[in-house]
Amino acid sequence: MAKLVSATQMLQKAVEGKYAVAQININNLEWTKAAVTTAQENNSPIILGVTEGAGKYMGGFKTVVGMVEGMLVELNITVPVAVHLDHGSKNAANACIDAGFSSIMYDGSHESIEDNVANTKKFAEICAAKGLSLEAEVGSIGGEEDGVIGKGECACPDECKMIADLGITMLAAGIGNIHGAYPADWEGLNFDVLGAIKGKIGDLPLVLHGGTGIPAEQIQKAISLGVAKINVNTECQWAFQKATRQYIEEGKDQSGKGFDPRKLLEPGYLAIKATIKEKMELFGSVNKA
Repeated sequence: MAKLVSATQMLQKAVEGKYAVAQININNLEWTKAAVTTAQENNSPIILGVTEGAGKYMGGFKTVVGMVEGMLVELNITVPVAVHLDHGSKNAANACIDAGFSSIMYDGSHESIEDNVANTKKFAEICAAKGLSLEAEVGSIGGEEDGVIGKGECACPDECKMIADLGITMLAAGIGNIHGAYPADWEGLNFDVLGAIKGKIGDLPLVLHGGTGIPAEQIQKAISLGVAKINVNTECQWAFQKATRQYIEEGKDQSGKGFDPRKLLEPGYLAIKATIKEKMELFGSVNKA
């Protein structure tokens, strides 16, 4: 029987191979199916990100795990798949551990570094004992995701080392990246800070949040400096919205039998698949499962 896996091994392989694994945030069945089938078709490992809000919307964290595990079996998914809590609070992290998530993000970036270290250390011990991967964050990521707003700041390399030394699996460090759309005057990723962080933490996989809208050349440079996981959410939302809206506006949902949600949602599903494939190719994770 297919099982969820932690992200540890897939990210270690990504660091060694100089590519990045895509984290695709899921919001419903169509998002989830699009992610796992595209990963299988491209022989790529994948991480399914779940925010607290998305988990609540889908019926709870246990519901999410049940849905994903069912798909792995029914759709014969054999590539590595991790279900990962994205930007989790202490309560959400504990709930996801109990629900059967294979990977956790405890986000203590809005706390003092002392509290971030203390709380991350506790989760590092729990996750290590249970065989789960753990992501931590230093330097808040800008923009808004799931109602959480960050002004965006570059992480302190010394603080990154303090967190990295706790036994975490991966580190999200603010380097000028933001959630959502990037403004026209965005200055780009700060590679001086990224290089300094890399020099402090060694081969620990780095995570780049806000993967939507970052130019391809900056993505490639970030990967060369140790980024092994890149999060994509907004771009999938845009693709889904555009495809379903076009389907409605063109009047294609006029079967004469009433509203058919499967027909309405299929264009969005296919648009997400195309977006995910494009990202896997850009990140270099195709045929890396």
